Amino acid sequence: MGWPVSEALPIHAVLPELLAALRGCSGAVLVAPPGAGKTTAVAPALLDEDWCSGTIILTSPRRVAARAAAERMAQMLGEKPGETVGYLTRLDSKRGARTRILVVTEAIFVNTILGDPELAGVSAVLFDEAHERHLDSDLGLALALETQGVLREDLRVLVMSATIDGARFASLMGEGTPVVESEGRAYPLDIRWLGSSPQMRVEDAMTAAIVTAWKEQDGDILAFLPGVGEIERTRERLAERLPKALVLPLHGQVEPADQRAAIRRDADGRRRIVVATAIAETSLTLDGVSVVVDAGLSRRAEFDRAAGTTHLVTHRASQAAAAQRAGRAARQGPGVAYRLWEEGGHAGRKRFDPPEMETVDLAPLVLDLAKWGTSDPASLQWLDRPPEASVAAARKTLQGLGALDAEGRITPFGEKLATLPLDPASAAMVLFGAGHRLAQTAARLALLLQERGLGGRGEDLESRLARWNSDRGAKAEASRKLAGRWAAQASKLVDGAADADIPAAVLLAAGRPDFIAKRRDASGEGWISAGGRGFMLDPASPLARANFLVIGDAQGQAKGARITSAIALDEQDLEKWLGDRIERRKVLRWKGNRIEALVERRLGAITLASGPDPEPDSTALVDMLVDKALENPAKLLPAELLARASFIGLDTFTPDKLATTAQVWLAPLLEGRRDLDISKGKLVDALLGALDWDDRQRLDSEAPREFTSPAGTTHRIDYTGDDAPSAEVRVQALFGLERHPMVGKAPLLLKLTSPAGRPIQSTRDLPGFWRGSWEDVRKDMKGRYPKHRWPEEPWAEKPSLKTKNAFQNSGG
Repeated sequence: MGWPVSEALPIHAVLPELLAALRGCSGAVLVAPPGAGKTTAVAPALLDEDWCSGTIILTSPRRVAARAAAERMAQMLGEKPGETVGYLTRLDSKRGARTRILVVTEAIFVNTILGDPELAGVSAVLFDEAHERHLDSDLGLALALETQGVLREDLRVLVMSATIDGARFASLMGEGTPVVESEGRAYPLDIRWLGSSPQMRVEDAMTAAIVTAWKEQDGDILAFLPGVGEIERTRERLAERLPKALVLPLHGQVEPADQRAAIRRDADGRRRIVVATAIAETSLTLDGVSVVVDAGLSRRAEFDRAAGTTHLVTHRASQAAAAQRAGRAARQGPGVAYRLWEEGGHAGRKRFDPPEMETVDLAPLVLDLAKWGTSDPASLQWLDRPPEASVAAARKTLQGLGALDAEGRITPFGEKLATLPLDPASAAMVLFGAGHRLAQTAARLALLLQERGLGGRGEDLESRLARWNSDRGAKAEASRKLAGRWAAQASKLVDGAADADIPAAVLLAAGRPDFIAKRRDASGEGWISAGGRGFMLDPASPLARANFLVIGDAQGQAKGARITSAIALDEQDLEKWLGDRIERRKVLRWKGNRIEALVERRLGAITLASGPDPEPDSTALVDMLVDKALENPAKLLPAELLARASFIGLDTFTPDKLATTAQVWLAPLLEGRRDLDISKGKLVDALLGALDWDDRQRLDSEAPREFTSPAGTTHRIDYTGDDAPSAEVRVQALFGLERHPMVGKAPLLLKLTSPAGRPIQSTRDLPGFWRGSWEDVRKDMKGRYPKHRWPEEPWAEKPSLKTKNAFQNSGG
């Protein structure tokens, strides 16, 4: 073809090496710094290669970058997009019969290869900006490598990036995969550290920094902020501080024409301030930019498995992201980058952002892999394997939708879901709508959940839908066309029933059954979902007055995630259209000190109605009582018996053994009951009955319950105290006893008392006591209790509790 070179780019120096590598190998890795020209120069250079007779697919991480790359390549050829070079994004496309280079977003490539695993007519797939490690990029690469290994040995796969570890990707792609490195341009870059001020809002700090850069530097300014809200607030402040400056936003919600204006130099030569999200971090070269102002923040979507929602989380930008951003200033000449943090803290930032594989919802990936024919993600080639916990959560979600069977294989319904270019929940919603001839409405709802800004703002999705339907703007029209394509695809997959007046909330619930929620309080602030998760809603929201909602999105952590979009659901519609999900369930609950038996109608974790159960399952009652008893056995069981068993090392009554044998000794005592108010005597008898004859004899002989004194009195032996075994005995009952009493091999602690039952002394050596401290005790007691016997040699006396006179009169 003879590709025109309008300017010498650093990448041209290594193109011969790269072309030679791809002639001899089916894959390669290209590492080239920002501005080297890899995005726009490599694909055209491959067109004249002998092996390249088909289409070259170039994947791009973002729609803006895909369109800009295609437009730049077409411009270099002197053509319009859609001729030799085309692009395909979700909201916009330009391609034709002559298109040889097709720039697509990563998600579209995944859908392409799933629909045609052989990639018929495709000669090469180029993965641009692979270092960003998006989920679709990692998945697309894994699928492309499998296609290459099994179906298409001739398919070339090229991984390109500015900051990736080339050797690691080469190892993934197979032994001998060449790594080609471009030096890139080396324009000077001056880094200026402005420091941070925790007290200042980010938009205030950024406005001040941009004004400083505007005054100190020449050239256009590119400012990085974490999100659309911060961008708009910064634009408002700049309008006051720099009223004559051309301030242009650049993010995913900006119209394509305005995105082009932000990327290109101003036609009238005015200086620009482009205020952007991370969308401008890679892939794009913004003409005329020589100054970067970086807030040092990035906002990423993270999936909370506990809440079941994806929320945006703001983090400190990684060192790699900061380097990419700063590099935007020195792409076309010397540049300056202002950073709103301290130089000393830069090393403490993470080197790279984590791969999306570790942070996002993996339900789309698991469904795609099931369609591909594998239920085990580990069977594919990954730079980082999908986390097992996230895969398990994804399988549970997909099984709840009916997309996977119990073994993780894709179902016929799952095949239909995977056919649509949507996440599984949205696809289920659109298919349900198509089945009732409401595919258009369902598809528009699905798009509302994905495209922020459509239909304005507010939690009420139905209101946003109405506003979008009446919006005649270019983006609204393009979005409706996209939703129409989804609806048309879905309608071909199902047989439409007769027209039905199905409310939007029911359509939404078809894809998000776990996110049907019921109000928990009068204010409408607290909500419980069918999936068992709690959510919060602004009490001032019009939705707060509803009894039921279907939640479209929520932000924040699992405990109290804030509802950001939802539709009110009428209870009658819930019963009519979602009745197949409502269960009648017998429920046993522990209330106070008793079991409460109920019959409930439930939608997952939501109780719709509840009443007493006149015929509860007796076995379930007993099982619940047993479980409750075993939560705290010490509270129920006779402590003395357990202590006796423990004293002699009898393990029959250990917590583990008691739990194992509870159905034998405890369950019979609980039949017909709803509480644990069982007498200790019955529990002792039951436990003793569980012992075999030998253990029972050993317990009685080695750990007797009572001690019998020489006077014939009986005294309970305490095995529970720290000083066990012990017994409280009146000292006169021990007269005549020369040897100390034993319990098994342990001396019994004798807690000696006076005739009035007051403690005198404790001993484990009675003979020593008689001949030792007894004399002092005797003198004291004789004065206090003169009517009782206090002999000098008690071991030689007859035991008796009688007074002196009574003892003598009895013949003692």
